[in-house]
This record gives sequence, structure tokens and C-alpha cells, in this order.
Amino acid sequence: MSVIRIEDIAHVRYAAPDLAAMRAFLDDFGMTCFEHGGRLYAKGTDGRPFLHITQPGAAKFLALGLRAETIEDLEKLAAAEGLQVEDLDEPGGGKVVRLTDPDGYGVEVVAGQATGEAAPLPADLPRNTAAAKPRFRSAIRLDPAPAHVKRIGHAVLKVRDFRTSEKWYKDRFGFLTSDEVEAAKGVPLGAFMRCNRGDKPADHHTLFLAQLPGPLGILHAAFEVANLDDLMLGHQHLKAAKRDSAWGVGRHIMGSQVFDYWRDPFGNELEHWTDGDLFTAADPPQKQPMKALLAVQWGSPHPMFGGKLPPPPGLIAFVTALMLRVKRLFRRNPEGTPA
Repeated sequence: MSVIRIEDIAHVRYAAPDLAAMRAFLDDFGMTCFEHGGRLYAKGTDGRPFLHITQPGAAKFLALGLRAETIEDLEKLAAAEGLQVEDLDEPGGGKVVRLTDPDGYGVEVVAGQATGEAAPLPADLPRNTAAAKPRFRSAIRLDPAPAHVKRIGHAVLKVRDFRTSEKWYKDRFGFLTSDEVEAAKGVPLGAFMRCNRGDKPADHHTLFLAQLPGPLGILHAAFEVANLDDLMLGHQHLKAAKRDSAWGVGRHIMGSQVFDYWRDPFGNELEHWTDGDLFTAADPPQKQPMKALLAVQWGSPHPMFGGKLPPPPGLIAFVTALMLRVKRLFRRNPEGTPA
């Protein structure tokens, strides 16, 4: 049993030396920005007070925000960790418990924030297919615009030891594994984990922990947009603004999302996504090979596969060490099954 069950991701927090440059990018990315107390906040259309925070400083990822269901949950968490429930001195108010995970990332668990009315999103237009023709005597005409970010969906963190970090997050927040990624059978590299919301649907992943070579940090934060047309209009807008494309457009294997990744002026990756998988607590965990991590069902291959990016620092040494580990752990019999 976990201490509490979080209901969703709440926000991501960064530091950056130029708030104006960050604001210009987030405007192009499709968020609504405002400043408060010397910090830059960005929100979506879901009525939440913010989902992205930037404070002045050297460029760095600072903290992951998670949302608890009640302030009573925060009190339970604080008592288990020997911490205090604090007032959240940010737009929307509420309460917060601040923790530090095994890799030094800040984890801000919030509850009781005031929410506003959700803003309307672009409509889902009827689509003619070979099987059905619901759109008749009506043309589609889309106006150029940034995408419409509704909410934050997930974050991906690099960790030193996957099993240590997995236990830390599951013990405190009740995460469930959707897909565990293996380098070889029985050799995990990370996992896509979702919120345990019982019979209520939850995104395929709210948090992905990845034990990969190179320095620690956030790999990306992901934001849901209205629909596929909205994502593609956002792609065109960011491209026209000469923003830095990281990867996309395509459809993932794990989670099934249609994705589009971009880099902000300080090198942080942010993802637009739509049409992701939903599961309940009744759905069992799955295991996937490492090749499924960066592969696509359709669309742009990952830049590493396309030769546009050099391997990450330490990747060759990491893979060599991993294969030696696999050889030590597994002896193959003539039929090719683990001994």
C-alpha cells in the first residue's frame, strides 16, 4: 500500500536566465503566460492555475509537481515523511508538501488549488473515411494558429537506479506500471507509470523513469492539445516561428500518442500530444523491448535512428556494460531460452 494515491501530474518547474525568451516560446507553444511574484507561469485551457513555472536563474529543471486529491492526503504524506504541509504561495493558492527524490529532483505535491472555468477548445470536426461519410456539403477550413494546450500529461526523468526510484515513487504515490522497458529479458531500463485511480480512466503514463547514460535531468514534459488538426497547426506555427524541432510528427508505440517534440530556448524538450491510451487499475503491466522505446508506428523516426543526432554521451560504454551484465545473468541453452 502506498502512503497516498496522486490523481495526476500538476506542473513542472524550471529556472531560466531570460523569462522573456521563455515566454515568447511558450506563447508559440500554445500556453497562456503571465508573471507573478517574479516568476513566469503558463497555463492551459483546463482551468488549472498553472502547469509550467519558470523562475530566474541558471537554466535547470527544478521540480515535478503532482496533484493529491485532498489536503488530508497531504497531511498523511507529511506525517509519513516527517515534513510539514505548507501554504502554496503561488497563483491558485492551496497547500503543498515538498519532497526530494533519490536523484535530487524536487517533488511538489499540491492540493486545494482554486480552479477557474475551462476555456473552449477547437471542435472535433467530422471526418470522412472509406467506411463512413458524416461530413457532407461542408468543407474544412482551418485558421493558422498555435496549438491549444489543454493540460500537462506526463514527465520523463532520467534516474541513476531505476528500481530505487521506482520503489520511491510507488511507495509514496501509488503509481502503477503500464509498460516496463527491458534491455534484455529481466534487465529493466525504466517504466511508464500511471496514476492508480481505481475504476476511473488514467493516462497510460504520468511519469516515465529512465535509467540512461549521461547527466541527470528531465528528458521532456508533455502537454495535451485539442486534437490531431490542432497538433498539426501547432507544428506549422512553431516551424514558421523557426523554433527548434526535436522529433515528430509520429505515433508512439507505448501510450499510442500522436506526438510532436520541440525545444525551448534553453534546451528543454516539450511535447505536444493527442489521442493517448487510457487504462484503469484493472489493466495488468506489460513488458516491452528497448527497441519499442524510440520506435514509431508511423511518422518521423527518432533523430538518433535517422543519423541527425550523435549518440548520447556514454551510450557506447553503457551498452557495452549492459551486454556484459546480460551475459553474466543469462546463459543460453541450445534452444535459446534462459538457463
